[in-house]
Amino acid sequence: MPANLLVVDDDPDLLQLLSMRLTAAGYRVTGVGSAEAALAHLEAVRPQLVVSDVQLPGRDGLALFDEIRARHPALPVILLTAHGTIPDAVEATARGVFTYLTKPFDGKALLDKIAQALALGAPEAHREGPDEAWRAPIVSRSAVMAEVLAEAKMVAASDASVLICGESGSGKELLAQAIHRASPRAGKPFVAVNCSAIPEALLESELFGHVKGSFTGAVANHRGLFQAADGGTLFLDEIGDMPPALQVKLLRVLQERSVRPVGANQSIPIDVRILSATHRDLDAAMAQGQFREDLYYRLNVVALTLPALGDRREDIPLLANHFLSKLAEKYGKRLNGFAPEALKALTAAAWPGNVRQLHNVVEQVCALTTTPLVPLALVQRALRVPSVEVLSFAQARERFERDYLVGLLKLTDGNVADAARLADRNRTEFYRLLQKYGLTPGLFRNEPRPDGTLDPAPLATLSPIGDK
Repeated sequence: MPANLLVVDDDPDLLQLLSMRLTAAGYRVTGVGSAEAALAHLEAVRPQLVVSDVQLPGRDGLALFDEIRARHPALPVILLTAHGTIPDAVEATARGVFTYLTKPFDGKALLDKIAQALALGAPEAHREGPDEAWRAPIVSRSAVMAEVLAEAKMVAASDASVLICGESGSGKELLAQAIHRASPRAGKPFVAVNCSAIPEALLESELFGHVKGSFTGAVANHRGLFQAADGGTLFLDEIGDMPPALQVKLLRVLQERSVRPVGANQSIPIDVRILSATHRDLDAAMAQGQFREDLYYRLNVVALTLPALGDRREDIPLLANHFLSKLAEKYGKRLNGFAPEALKALTAAAWPGNVRQLHNVVEQVCALTTTPLVPLALVQRALRVPSVEVLSFAQARERFERDYLVGLLKLTDGNVADAARLADRNRTEFYRLLQKYGLTPGLFRNEPRPDGTLDPAPLATLSPIGDK
């Protein structure tokens, strides 16, 4: 379904031209001539993006943006500005405007910015009907995830064992829970166990149970997880890390559909559906003799592979905003979302830890932010990406000159004549440079030590200041 855009411009000819151009590009376009008309339209219809001129009669485009930000914080806004209003537009960008374009602007550039804003912007909330409640906790709009979920929904109707493969943090247990909710066993228990998190000596007892007195410390009968999940679903996470000796016993349980608690003389019938997951390459594990082939085929009746977060990047803005909303409530903060550049940084990140890492990053920025929009700097800090300060040539030159002068004054113990000589400048010109940067030579004179000596001047290699 084409995206719905709202275009605001008081010039009827330009408004018509913009509307025609965007309609030809495949968008549904509504055009209005004032900020007031735009706000009235927003009360009735929620577009996915607003394109507005800055110069408007009455309330201008910047005031319109402020109002949109207050009412619909996740709605992206693109400003069109004349040369004289560029400083205002730059300020608005820092406050959350997605971007601005200077008139006359290139039509392709506008279409590119619109596409970026729609891709990064938070989509409309997923409408949860009775048929979609099973997958509600899985936040996604990507085609690759839609395919996985469609297969999960189909396999949920059967009792077939499912092996879920995917990298750590990709959401394997979440998918297992969704399959359980979509299955006829939804009203029965869902029991999960991480096979790598329980010591080998205890895992058998945890899975199959034990009777009183069967080993030291067994002071009472204990129902295992298979019995706890009777009638429902047992999720064996990280099945690839199960010890080989226990793999044999698990295979017997799956074949006989019964468990024998540790120390018991009789088996107990069970009715359990098995879902399992791993981040390991089980084919390689079988080749190395670390995983039983017969158990593998028992567990892998149907295989589902979850994509890494890097392979579903269109889901990152949606997930980030979802996590931010939940965490803002947890921390009691009023947050409107991410600054556009911050959301771009999240989308472009590597995410080796997948969705789990994204959640951790969002929790960190949520805990630390003091502004309604999470800024880029906090996201970079959480991602451990060094922020890059972009300076103009003039700013970079000024910073170099000041640092150079400070180095000279330190080297010469605040002696202006010596510093000017090293810089190959006359004293009058050198004093002007010091005045320009607010540098006082006396502050650089070393104080005598208690023994009467002076601190040694730092060694430095300095080049003369170039001619203006």
